[in-house]
Amino acid sequence: MEARAINRFVSTSPRKMRLVIDLIRGRGVEEALSILHFSPKHAARTAEKVLRSAISNFQNKDEAGRVDTATLFVQRAFVDGGPTMKRIRPAPMGRAYRIRKRSNHITIVIGQREAPAVVEKRKETVTPKQASAKESKEAAAQPAKTQQEKAQKPKESKPKSKTKKTE
Repeated sequence: MEARAINRFVSTSPRKMRLVIDLIRGRGVEEALSILHFSPKHAARTAEKVLRSAISNFQNKDEAGRVDTATLFVQRAFVDGGPTMKRIRPAPMGRAYRIRKRSNHITIVIGQREAPAVVEKRKETVTPKQASAKESKEAAAQPAKTQQEKAQKPKESKPKSKTKKTE
């Protein structure tokens, strides 16, 4: 089951709102609420209201009553651009600059995660090929020789090569 909440004509640019909505997409509801609540962005306040509305819609839709919010997650969340109000700002030499005041529509859909199915563990049978792969991994996991171990070995001195000087 899923429930959704839509807030239309929000007076924030869609680009700024998408930055906030991208933070909560696919996350659990409790985690998403904490992210939005402590986010310094102004758009997070509106997104938090919409998310709380979606949770409330889900609880009202469920016939059993209260639902454990730990099983809920943000299934889909997206921001669409709304209408743009065009305003004019005076500019030098009798010109005018156009100001675009953008708006957006937020949609958040939440769903309920299914309880994970219990999977029976099978007894592992190891083939010779897998055994050799395990041994090589274990050998690679062995720590390299330390500096002290390297220093304990005597160093062999190499004879210096004599070059003939030609005059």
